[in-house]
Amino acid sequence: MSERVLIVAAHPDDEVLGCGGVAARHAAAGDKVFLQILAEGSASRFGNSLDAIDSVMALRKSATDAAKIMGVSDLELLRFPDNKMDTMAQLDVNRAVELAIDRWKPTTVYTHHAYDLNVDNRVVHEAVMTACRPMPAQVVRQILCFEVASSTEWQTPGVGSFTPQLFIDISDYWETKKAAMACYASEMRPWPHVRSMEALEHQARLRGASVGCAAAEAFMVARILR
Repeated sequence: MSERVLIVAAHPDDEVLGCGGVAARHAAAGDKVFLQILAEGSASRFGNSLDAIDSVMALRKSATDAAKIMGVSDLELLRFPDNKMDTMAQLDVNRAVELAIDRWKPTTVYTHHAYDLNVDNRVVHEAVMTACRPMPAQVVRQILCFEVASSTEWQTPGVGSFTPQLFIDISDYWETKKAAMACYASEMRPWPHVRSMEALEHQARLRGASVGCAAAEAFMVARILR
């Protein structure tokens, strides 16, 4: 029986970094994969300049291209301010995610770890947990939290450390994730930066080797209802 999967990400590229291989695996299995990205992604680097507008538009195209590679059925790109989501009313962010849940009715949701260093990631996690609160009519059966390179591992050691309980084999989908990540050339960095392609492959290989497969993505379980 096919699943309905929703990925809720703060910024363009988070969805690929966190679960690009799993998204491709779901799509290949015939599942419907939906993607909501809430913040602009890079405007904070440029202020209010024309460069900021160009960068945001380029990232929106990158997100669209990456979604096609991963097999995403539908994509929503919102315009919350980059690295300023903590200045927005949490209710507004919650409502945006609630509307996505109402529209796509996912059984599984993938989103950010609760304690990422990036403030937008933390706000989005809170919004997902609120939108998916376990009311009797809730359609979401499981919530899984991914890691995002250059945010999850950069948090202060011991502050809500990312300790995965679930590993999903992406051995057959690493190349798809790599191709999707290549759409975000502006967000990639040279080795040995943690967001270099080499580092991302090392991460996938290490996560895989720790459970006996060639490549994997790791998740913390926020909720599973069986």
